[in-house]
Amino acid sequence: MDNRVYIFDTTLRDGEQVPGCQLNTVEKIQVAKALEGLGVDVIEAGFPISSPGDFNSVVEISKAVTWPTICALTRAVQKDIDVAVDSLKYAKHKRIHTGIGTSDSHILYKFRSNREEIIERAVRAVKYARQYVDEVEFYAEDAGRTDNEYLARVVEAVIKAGATVVNIPDTTGYCLPDEYGAKIKYLMEHVDGIDKAIISTHCHNDLGMATANTMSGLLNGARQCEVTINGVGERAGNTALEEIAMILKCHTDIDLCTNINTTRIAPVSRMVSSLMNMPVQANKAIVGRNAFAHSSGIHQDGVLKQASTYEIIDPKDVGLDDNNIVLTARSGHAALRYRLEVLGIKVDDSKLEKLYEAFLKLADQKKQVNDDDLLMLAGAERVADRHIVLEYLQVTSGKGLKPVASIGLSIAGEKFEAAASGNGPVDAAINALKNIIKRKMTIKEFTIQSITKGSDDTGKVHMQVEHDGKLYFGFGADTDIVTASVEAFVDCVNKFGNR
Repeated sequence: MDNRVYIFDTTLRDGEQVPGCQLNTVEKIQVAKALEGLGVDVIEAGFPISSPGDFNSVVEISKAVTWPTICALTRAVQKDIDVAVDSLKYAKHKRIHTGIGTSDSHILYKFRSNREEIIERAVRAVKYARQYVDEVEFYAEDAGRTDNEYLARVVEAVIKAGATVVNIPDTTGYCLPDEYGAKIKYLMEHVDGIDKAIISTHCHNDLGMATANTMSGLLNGARQCEVTINGVGERAGNTALEEIAMILKCHTDIDLCTNINTTRIAPVSRMVSSLMNMPVQANKAIVGRNAFAHSSGIHQDGVLKQASTYEIIDPKDVGLDDNNIVLTARSGHAALRYRLEVLGIKVDDSKLEKLYEAFLKLADQKKQVNDDDLLMLAGAERVADRHIVLEYLQVTSGKGLKPVASIGLSIAGEKFEAAASGNGPVDAAINALKNIIKRKMTIKEFTIQSITKGSDDTGKVHMQVEHDGKLYFGFGADTDIVTASVEAFVDCVNKFGNR
C-alpha cells in the first residue's frame, strides 16, 4: 500500500464555521497561499451555496493558488453541486465534496428517510458531480455512529458511482481510537473496489481524541486526513494539522509521509490565530507557546546537556527560531518587511509605511517586538477604515478612587466625547462609550490573553456583545489592557450594521 498521506485542510471551511472566526475574502486568500506554501494537498475553500461570500471566496482562492486541489463542499443536492461547479471554474485542480448522513440518527431524524433511499441519493449525487469534475469526494456524515455493515454498502455504492475519495467522518467525536481504526479496517477488507478510491479521515475533538482517531485511521489504511491549522473547528475543533504532520515526521517507524514543509508550521499557526482572533492555548501541542518551554530544574538541566532528553522535536523543525533578526525601535523598513513575509504577510509600500509607523510606536513602549505583536499590528491595519474609531481614552483609577474614564470617538468622521465612572477602569471606559453610542448592548463574554511576557506585554481581548437579539464578536490588542478592551467593544459595534 502507498505510504503517502494526503493532507486535506479544511481551515477555511470547517474551521471558519467557529463563531467569531469568520474571514473576509482577502484574508482567506492570505491563508490559502500560506497553506500552499506549507505543502497542503487539498484546500477545502468553502461551502459555495451557503452564501455569496463563500461562493466568491472559492472563486478567488481558485485564482490565487496554483498546485493544491481546490475543494468545494455540497450537500447531496443537485443545486448545491451546480453552484459548486460554477465556483470552481478557475481552479487548476478541482474537487467536489458531496455527501449525506448515514447513521440511523441522521436517516430517521434529520432526513425522515430510510437506508435504501439514502444510498440512492448518495449515488445520484456522486454520478451527477462526476459529469463535471474528475475528483469527487463523498462524505458519509456521522460515519462514526454508523454500523459498519451498512457503511460498507454505502462506500461500495459511491465508489462504483465514481467517487475517487470517500470520507469517513467521526462527526460528533464519539469514537474511541481502536473503534475508529477498526471501522476503517472493516471497510478496507469488506468493500469491493476499495482500491479504486482513497479513504479519508475527518475527526472531531469533542472527547479530545481527534488526533488519536486520525492516526488510528491512517494505521488501518486511510491515506487522506482532513485537518485544520491549530485544530480550529466547530465545538471542540478538528484534528490539528501540525499534530499529524509532526507525529509522522517523528515516528519514522510508521513509514507514512506527508508533503508538509514542517518549518512553516509555526508562522502559519500564528497567522491563522491572528486572522481568526482565536488564541492558541499555551500548552497546545507543537504550536503552543509552552510547547518547548522548560521550567522544572531537572528538565532544564537535561535539555541544556542534551536537548533530546526532554524534547522529541527540534523547535527549528516547526519554524521556531528560524532567524536571529530582533525587531526594536531601531529596526528599519526592510527588517519589518522581511519578518512580515516570514509570517506569511505580504504588504505593498503604502501599507508597509503605515505598519512601520504603528511598529515604531509599539517599539517605543517595548524592549523588542515579537511575531505576535506584528500579527496584532497587521490585524489593526485591516480594520483601520472602520466606521467608528477610538480617538483617545483617559482613565483615572487607583486604590480608594472611583474609576473615571474620558473617551473620544470618531464616527464617520464626526467627533464625540463622553465621560463616565464604573466599578473598574474597563467598566468605566465601556460606560463612557455607551454614553456616546446609545444602544442596548450587553457583554456576554470577555476574555483577556497575554501574548507576550513581561511588564510591557501586549494583551489581546476577545469580546462577545449582544445587540438586538444577535451576538457580535470583537477583538482588540494593545499594551494597555483597558484600551484593548474598548477596541474590542468598538470592533463589535462596527459589525452591528453588517448583518
